[in-house]
Amino acid sequence: MPLRLAHAAPVFVLNSLDGNVSVIDPATWSEKKRIATGKEPHHLYMTPDEKSVIVANALSDSLTFIDPRTAEIQRTLTGILDPYQLRFSPDMKWFVTAANRLNHVDIYRWDGQNLNLAKRIATGKTPSHLWIDSKSTTVWATMQDSNELVTIDLATQSLKSRVPTGPMPADVFGTPDDKTLLVGLTGGRGVEVFDVSSGTPRSVRVLPTGQGAHAFRALGDRKHVLVSNRVANTISQIDYSTLQVVAEFPGPSGPDCMEVSADGKTILVASRWARKLTVIDIPSRKVVRQVPVGKSPHGVWTLDHAGRW
Repeated sequence: MPLRLAHAAPVFVLNSLDGNVSVIDPATWSEKKRIATGKEPHHLYMTPDEKSVIVANALSDSLTFIDPRTAEIQRTLTGILDPYQLRFSPDMKWFVTAANRLNHVDIYRWDGQNLNLAKRIATGKTPSHLWIDSKSTTVWATMQDSNELVTIDLATQSLKSRVPTGPMPADVFGTPDDKTLLVGLTGGRGVEVFDVSSGTPRSVRVLPTGQGAHAFRALGDRKHVLVSNRVANTISQIDYSTLQVVAEFPGPSGPDCMEVSADGKTILVASRWARKLTVIDIPSRKVVRQVPVGKSPHGVWTLDHAGRW
C-alpha cells in the first residue's frame, strides 16, 4: 500500500552502500519501508514541478523517479552515465550531472519529462558538486581530487575557466545575488569564499567552520546557510551577507547532506558513520532524536522543506 501521511510528506534518506532509500514517517519518526533503487545512490533532487524526487544511482548509471507524497516508484531512467550529483537550472530547461568516477559533467536538455544529452564536458579529476546561477547561465563544478573549481557556460555548453581551490572541494553554494560562491573544503577546516561577480571565480578567503566542511543547505530565510563539518561532527550556520559563522549545532557521526523543515525549526542530517538520520532542533541547537536507517546514509529530502536560499 502507498504511504499516505495526513499532515506531512515522508522523509527520504539515501543509503548509499545498501542501494536503497529509507522512507521515514515524520509523525512517528520511524522507518516505514525501503525502496530499492540502484547501486550507490548518493544525491537526490526534486523535479521543478515537485511531482517527482529523482535519485541518482551512480554505479547503476540510472535515475529513479519517486512520488514525494506516496513514496512509490514512478519510473527508472537508464543510460545516464555515473550520475553522482545532479541539479536543475532555475529556468527548468537544463539538467546537469557530475560523473564522479568518470571525470566529466553532462548537460541535458529537459522538456518536463525527458532528458536529452546536449554535451559531455571533460573536466578535472573527480567532479563532486554543482551549482547553477539564478539566471540559468553558468554551472560551477568542484573537482574533488584535482582541487579545482570549474566554470561552464550553459548556453554554449563550454568550459569557461578553471581555478585552484583548497583541499578536496565538495559542495558549492551561491548567494542569491550571484556575486559570491561558497565551497566546502572537505580536506581542510573551512569554507572557501569566491567572488564570482566578474564571471571568473576569484578566491577571497577561507572562512573557518570546522574540519571536513562538506555539504550546504540554506536555512530558508535568504540570510543564512548551513554547512556540515564531517570530521569535526558539527554544523555551522553562516550569515552569507557578512560571511561570518553565527551559530553552531552538533552533527554526530560524520554529518553529510541536510534538509530543513518547512517551518525552519528542524535540521535533518545524514550521520554517515552511524547509519542514522539525526534530527536537530534549531532553536535549542540540540539533537532531539536519531532514526536508524541503512549503510552510509547520504542524501536527505522531503517535500515539506524550507526554501532553498
